[in-house]
Amino acid sequence: MNKPDALTLVIFGASGDLTRRKLMPALYLLYKAGRLPRRFAVLGMARTSYDDDRFRTSIREGLLSFVRPDEVDEKAIQAFLSCLHYLSADPSEPEAYAELKTRLEEIDRTIDNPHNYLYYLATPPLLYGVIPRHLKAEGLNREGDGFRRIVVEKPFGYDLSSALELNRIYLDAFREEQIYRIDHFLGKETVQNILALRFANSVFEPLWNRNYIDYVEITAVENMGIGTRGGFYDGVGTLRDMVQNHLAQLLAVTAMEPPAAFDASGFRNEVVKVYQSLTPLTGEDIRHSVVRGQYMASEGRKGYREEEQVPALSRTETYLAMRLELNNWRWGGVPFYIRTGKQMPTKVSEIVIHFKSAPYSLFRCEGGTCPLPNRLVIRIQPNEGIVLRLGMKKPGEGFEVLPMDMDFSYAELGRLPTEDAYARLIEDCIAGDPTLFIRSDAVESGWRFFDPILKYWQDVPECPLYGYPAGSWGPLEADSLVARQGASWTNPCKNLTNTHLYCEL
Repeated sequence: MNKPDALTLVIFGASGDLTRRKLMPALYLLYKAGRLPRRFAVLGMARTSYDDDRFRTSIREGLLSFVRPDEVDEKAIQAFLSCLHYLSADPSEPEAYAELKTRLEEIDRTIDNPHNYLYYLATPPLLYGVIPRHLKAEGLNREGDGFRRIVVEKPFGYDLSSALELNRIYLDAFREEQIYRIDHFLGKETVQNILALRFANSVFEPLWNRNYIDYVEITAVENMGIGTRGGFYDGVGTLRDMVQNHLAQLLAVTAMEPPAAFDASGFRNEVVKVYQSLTPLTGEDIRHSVVRGQYMASEGRKGYREEEQVPALSRTETYLAMRLELNNWRWGGVPFYIRTGKQMPTKVSEIVIHFKSAPYSLFRCEGGTCPLPNRLVIRIQPNEGIVLRLGMKKPGEGFEVLPMDMDFSYAELGRLPTEDAYARLIEDCIAGDPTLFIRSDAVESGWRFFDPILKYWQDVPECPLYGYPAGSWGPLEADSLVARQGASWTNPCKNLTNTHLYCEL
């Protein structure tokens, strides 16, 4: 895939929070590093009554707030801002697209762009099905001299039926290879490094199966509530917001088979196979394998039902823990425990591989607890790195074994790798590389698994929703979920190489 010489990036929802916090800082970093096309422009479109100058002022303020101080270069910022343009129009209105087409033609003449357009939907989800229809009606989807690509954020669908309808709308206006369904988790270096850890090191891959692995944990939690997003969040919940996309992607890269080639087809084919291997959950399986919770007021923190725009009797989940299994030869019988939640003790995302214990213990162990199974922690954020727990002989007389951690930290490379997830993915879009983006069949396969859970909650109102104190690790029922098979959650600290002596939250 090659970077084009010229490109106009159209951002729908350009005055919104996603654009200021994520997209523009990422574009600025790419511009500063010389990684954008030589002739490049951004056309922002939103209802806010900006002109070019007011839009540039707003973006400059955002860059100074959300770009690391050591990346701020006033000369580079001014040069970048000169590439920005704005169209004050409502993306939901069909007549706005004739004006959009005219403005694009003006910019094309200015930067000598052969009509290469990348459309980015940084809008509320209710516009996801509207914008591609209007682009098609105005002919802005058709490829002639240049290319047309469209990027859409999560959530791609509210349930299975809406996801199928969205896929139909997009595939009516664009070909699959033009559609980039983005999940920024796949843009993180630490997530991509899971693939390198598995498939570039012969020491791990032969053990990466049911013969040697006892169970797997996937955790992505945060220590904040929903803030001012109550109106949006209460209609979504954490299964739609986090599990169906982010955690499902982490499950896929952890469990997938080696792709025949690391390209768009090879990688995404294996992702789909993971989703298709998930053991379906129906009826009472859901009650026993899924724990949902909602945070309650505790220690000065608001409860979920006390947040702005949240109904007083809301049953929307802010926490979810699940037990999953994969029906295939590699993973048959190995439970995957996933959990995510708000108002947890800390913000952390990690994968923990619990290996089986040695069949027989030759040694005494510290505290008399034997055996000591090996454990591999893959920390995605923060303090990104990897820790492998081994049993080692305690110095001195006798043969007492104690757990020791062998660790690698990305900080040792001199730079943390997680700042540029959006930059990496935007660069891939520009180059036409869809490898790290979600394909339509993956969207459908994922929703086919998760949709019955949503329907069960809707049809069985007595299905429990457990309260948990804000600042805790979630409902006690989640501990019981994993304890049934002798497992336990690894409640992580912010510091990667934590011990019982120090745990940063």
